[in-house]
Amino acid sequence: MAERMGGRSAPKTESTIRDWDDADPSGQTYSRVLFVDSDLTEVNNHRGVFEECVFRGVRFNASVHHEAAFVNCTFVRCSFFDSTFTRCKLMGSMFDDCTYNLMKVEGGDWSFVGLPGANLTGVELSGTKLREADLTGLRAGKSVLRNVDLSGASMQRADFTGADLRGSDLSTLDPLSVTLKDAIVDLPQAIVITTSLGLEVRP
Repeated sequence: MAERMGGRSAPKTESTIRDWDDADPSGQTYSRVLFVDSDLTEVNNHRGVFEECVFRGVRFNASVHHEAAFVNCTFVRCSFFDSTFTRCKLMGSMFDDCTYNLMKVEGGDWSFVGLPGANLTGVELSGTKLREADLTGLRAGKSVLRNVDLSGASMQRADFTGADLRGSDLSTLDPLSVTLKDAIVDLPQAIVITTSLGLEVRP
């Protein structure tokens, strides 16, 4: 399992739910629960709260999550195909060996999230906080990362080939340690990147 930033271990779970089919987590709160091999395809989760839970082999395909919370959770070998997260809180959660095809994230707070080596190719994130997130080795080719707060995020060896980064905070991005070929940036971002390369911008 991928390590959390600082080498912190995942919280220990206290109960287990297997094959959690026909689930409706809306308005419910779950704490330190291990969910195993459950099918949450097309689940509509409105304000469900998961605290320090572990999801192993759970399918979130085509699920919709609105103002829900997954705080300090761990996701292992989960599928998020065509899932949607709107104004959700995932602070401190860790993702390991998951798939994210066509996932969409709008708003919300994903600060301190661990996504090392994740393949976010084609994923759309808009207006999301990813402060101090672990994005080491991230593969985000042709993804949309618009107006995303990436301040303090670890982005070494990240690949943003062809990604739309306009409006995102790139103040801590080291252009020499990431791949930015054909990435789309706005003028203020271009100045930030140019300045970080030690160049002086003049009219």
